[in-house]
Amino acid sequence: MSETTQAEAERTDAETAPDQPLETTSGETEEQVREEWREYAFDGRTKLAAEDLDVHYSDDHALKGVSIEIPENSVTALIGPSGCGKSTFLRCLNRMNDRIRSARVDGSVRIDGEEIYQDGVNLVELRKRVGMVFQSPNPFPKSIRENISYGPEKHGDLQTGLLARLLDRSDEDEREQLVERCLRDAALWDEVNDRLDDNALGLSGGQQQRLCIARCLSVDPEVILMDEPASALDPIATAKIEDLIDQLSEEYTVVIVTHNMQQAARISDQTAVFLTGGELVEYGDTDQVFENPHSERVEDYITGKFG
Repeated sequence: MSETTQAEAERTDAETAPDQPLETTSGETEEQVREEWREYAFDGRTKLAAEDLDVHYSDDHALKGVSIEIPENSVTALIGPSGCGKSTFLRCLNRMNDRIRSARVDGSVRIDGEEIYQDGVNLVELRKRVGMVFQSPNPFPKSIRENISYGPEKHGDLQTGLLARLLDRSDEDEREQLVERCLRDAALWDEVNDRLDDNALGLSGGQQQRLCIARCLSVDPEVILMDEPASALDPIATAKIEDLIDQLSEEYTVVIVTHNMQQAARISDQTAVFLTGGELVEYGDTDQVFENPHSERVEDYITGKFG
C-alpha cells in the first residue's frame, strides 16, 4: 500500500471510529468516550440545542465539538474541573463570548429552533431572552427599586421620570408592580420591601445575588444562565439560592455552572459533565450521572479522585 493510500485509510478509520480518545490530565484514567454516554432522551420540548460547537481563544481550543439538547422548564447543571470549558459553553448560549476579542465560535446554537449565530441577530434582544447571573453579585450602585426597573426603562418598556410625568405618560404604577413581582419571584420582597430606595450595595452578599436574579427577571427572559451563583455565599444564603432555582424552573429554563457536586445533585434535573480538553464526556439524568455514570473518569471526578 502506498504512503498516500495508507494515510487516507488511517484518516477514514479515525473519522468512522465510534470511540474517540480524550485528553487527560494528572489523576485521570485514560479511556475512550462513547457517543451514547452523551445521548439523553427526555420528555418535553427542547429549548436550547448546540451542535458541533467549537470555541477557540487564540490558539487555545477551549471547547471541542459539543452537541447537546436542553429541555425547557428544567435545571441543567454543567460540572467539571476548572478549565474544562463549562463556563465557555454557558457564555455561548447568549453570545457573551462575542465580547472577547480572541474568541472564535464555530458550530450551531439554537433557541426554540432559531439559530443565534446567524447574521443579523439582535444581541440586545437575544440577551433579554437569555439572561445571565454571574459568579459575584454585581448590583448597580443605585437603589433597589432602580436596579429592578433599569432594564425595562432602557429597553423602553417603562417610562418614568419628570418628562414622562409632564407628558402624562408615566408608568410609575407599572414600575411598582414590576419591582414587587420580581422581588417576590426572587424571594427577596419580604426582606427589602420597606427600603426600596436604599442603595443596593448595602445588602448582604446573598441578598445582592437574589437582587441580581430579580433584575434578570425584570426583562422577562425565557432562559436564565447562572455561572456559579452561590460560590461566594454562606450556607444559609446558598440554600436560599438553591430553593429559588427550583422555583424558577417552573417558568424558566435554567442552566447553571457549579463546582459543588452536592449542589448539582440537589437542584438539577439533568447534568452535563465536561472534562479535560473541553469535551462533553457524559450527559443524562442527574440521578443516573451521579449514581451510575457510564464513564470511569466521570465517576472518579464525582468521587473526588481528581479535579
